[in-house]
Amino acid sequence: MTTFAALFVPAAFRDAVADEAWLGAMLDAELAFARASGAVVDESAFDALLYDIDALAAEGRAAGNPVVPLVRALRARAGEAAHRGATSQDILDTASMLVAQRSLRLLDAELAGLAAGCAALADAHRATPMAGRTLLQQAVPVTFGLVAAGWLVAVLDARDRLGALVLPAQLGGAAGTLAAFGASGPEVLRLYAAELGLAEPTLPWHAHRGPVAALAGALDAAGQAAAKIGLDVVLLAQTEVAEVSERDGGGSSTMPHKSNTVRATLSRACARTVHAQATLLTSGEHELQRAAGAWHAEWNALSEALAFTGGAVAAARECVEALDVDAERMRMNMTDDLRSEQRAFGIEGDYLGAADAFVERALERHRA
Repeated sequence: MTTFAALFVPAAFRDAVADEAWLGAMLDAELAFARASGAVVDESAFDALLYDIDALAAEGRAAGNPVVPLVRALRARAGEAAHRGATSQDILDTASMLVAQRSLRLLDAELAGLAAGCAALADAHRATPMAGRTLLQQAVPVTFGLVAAGWLVAVLDARDRLGALVLPAQLGGAAGTLAAFGASGPEVLRLYAAELGLAEPTLPWHAHRGPVAALAGALDAAGQAAAKIGLDVVLLAQTEVAEVSERDGGGSSTMPHKSNTVRATLSRACARTVHAQATLLTSGEHELQRAAGAWHAEWNALSEALAFTGGAVAAARECVEALDVDAERMRMNMTDDLRSEQRAFGIEGDYLGAADAFVERALERHRA
């Protein structure tokens, strides 16, 4: 995490991907492997408080990963049987899935809160007319409830996608054969995954990064759902539009009159960071049985993607919960041109079409 992490990412999400969280996850993976493989070890040695992650990372530079020095330190405490038959990537990949699993629990709660905020706006403003805008120009009438319903459905889609993810354990030994265990390798893998509460993969996925790519794509979608809310709020809060505002908006260092849409802005900034990291996580094929470089580049990227998705969604939730909607200003901003299609078709009435029905469909999905 960067110097500015506290500005963008809530503490719980920072903690979930902190160095200590990764160390704990690696030790959880090592202990689960010892149990699954039947190794005789001193289980008290798998306590993360016994190890210094900064020192392990510094020592790990020589080997290209922190698991190598961790195993040395672990064997000195737990016995030589620790880690026997596994490889460094098994432990780090499994740790990444554990870190993701724990982060996603936090993210699901934030998405649920964001969905509730969007649903409340959709319901409260289902009959609040405003100008629909296409290519940033007024088009036909819509309702603010429909706008919020669109936000809601995107959030629900993102939450469903994250909830459907399969996070598998990783165990393949040096080159994906679990050679040290002979024909019993698949059973060791099954027990290992069960110990950790992770999915059992069909086979080791050292150089087949589908689980990481799926996770990255789902995080990116959640960030985009949050950023869409932020962008709409920023546009509707412009001085010349002034249809919404953030309660207790952010101030300016030089202009006392400013009340900036800070929560919406932070949501967009976080989502851009997520997208950058997701691109890295999904852009590289891994060579042969285990990769040089492409794998190593995933670790920080995954931490950032998880944390900043949490930041994007949390900021969007805070934004919608503090959003003031000026229904009168929305009516004032509606020009006569909004009725041009209606007049051309000779249609009477408010010309809101199925807006209310669509709002209700979104709310029904949320209630379900």
